[in-house]
Amino acid sequence: MISPSNETIDAGPFGEWLAQFRDSLRGRSGTNVPCGTCVGCCISSYSILVRPEDTQTLAVIPAGLLTSVESLGVGVKAMGYLHDGSCPMLHAGKCSIYADRPQTCRDYDCRVFAAAGIEAGPNKTVINERVGKWRFSYPAESDRAAHHAIEAAAAFIRQHGKDFPELRFPKHPSGIAVLAAKSYEVFLDPAQQLCDADIAAAVDRLSREFDASTSQ
Repeated sequence: MISPSNETIDAGPFGEWLAQFRDSLRGRSGTNVPCGTCVGCCISSYSILVRPEDTQTLAVIPAGLLTSVESLGVGVKAMGYLHDGSCPMLHAGKCSIYADRPQTCRDYDCRVFAAAGIEAGPNKTVINERVGKWRFSYPAESDRAAHHAIEAAAAFIRQHGKDFPELRFPKHPSGIAVLAAKSYEVFLDPAQQLCDADIAAAVDRLSREFDASTSQ
């Protein structure tokens, strides 16, 4: 669970953030995260996927830093991190390829952890501190309902892995938070009476439908 901080950072209206985040997951746009000077995601031992369509990225990252990950698709590559957990493209505390960064980096938005009510992981201290500071606003009651639904989705996913189809259950916080954002509609009606297996099936179905929409 998140450890809230007394220091707060405006995360924006929840409904606007959610729509933008889901569009980013579909590859239609990047998110506009108010990072300020925070580079938590750049120093937290993340391997960065670089896809064939990231042509500008591939043109500026030295080939020796990339390894093939064909199991994730033809031409998909990964860039590892340095011994201190930082991205090789981070120079003097700033991203040296920011304008040409891959879609993976454009998609990354630590506000999703605040939305899901979970931390980014045990070794993500800087990100977790940031997550504890985010505060969404709720111009409409539907915004608050959507936030509660994503929190409920994340809690269910964490607690009911056995009810999900094989290979469709995320084991890491980022995967859990993203799946919750893809399938939160299942939890918008707290009065619905479904067994755990049916809820898991509905979450999986919405996730598949969401993923299919990225190619449309």
